[in-house]
Amino acid sequence: MTISLTKTETALRLWTVSEYHRMAEVGILQPDDRVELVAGQILRKMSPQKTPHAAAITRCIRIFSQRFGDAVLVRSQLPVTLNTYSEPEPDIAIVRRDPRDYLDAHPTPTDVYLIVEISDTTLERDRGIKATEYGRSGIAEYWVLDVKNRQLHVFRQPGDRGYEQQAIVPETESISPVKLGDDRVSVRDILPPI
Repeated sequence: MTISLTKTETALRLWTVSEYHRMAEVGILQPDDRVELVAGQILRKMSPQKTPHAAAITRCIRIFSQRFGDAVLVRSQLPVTLNTYSEPEPDIAIVRRDPRDYLDAHPTPTDVYLIVEISDTTLERDRGIKATEYGRSGIAEYWVLDVKNRQLHVFRQPGDRGYEQQAIVPETESISPVKLGDDRVSVRDILPPI
């Protein structure tokens, strides 16, 4: 006996940023829901946060703040409005300073120098849908710090399909963020210690 299956396309209903905000206002999304809007989809954030992930965030905040000082604002796990359908909350966003600390609106791609996601359980999502969406939105540079494999995935040259340039930097090397001058950041320094 053979069973014939037909492939059915399922149309996704994409949510906008304003609809996403409205869901929070009316209580559909609760304050303790760990979610973010990426490419029109409401994605659950992984939880609970493991200690290597938290340590890497802490190290990145400290090192980026020391390196780039008063020239930038280092934000952690706060929204960045990419476009009508995406408002992720990256682990680290290095953005231009705003005198009102983004009271009037979240940073947008023109405000962003670098976005960093820390990956211990989310590598596929961070290198997939998030990289594509950050690239399509014009984020100049996106890093995924892979704590398990102790390396840094670097995405540059944004375009319509994501990023044109991708590289993997081992923990023994350092890198300069393209929009932040020649100051180099050691991959080992932003990884949690062994």
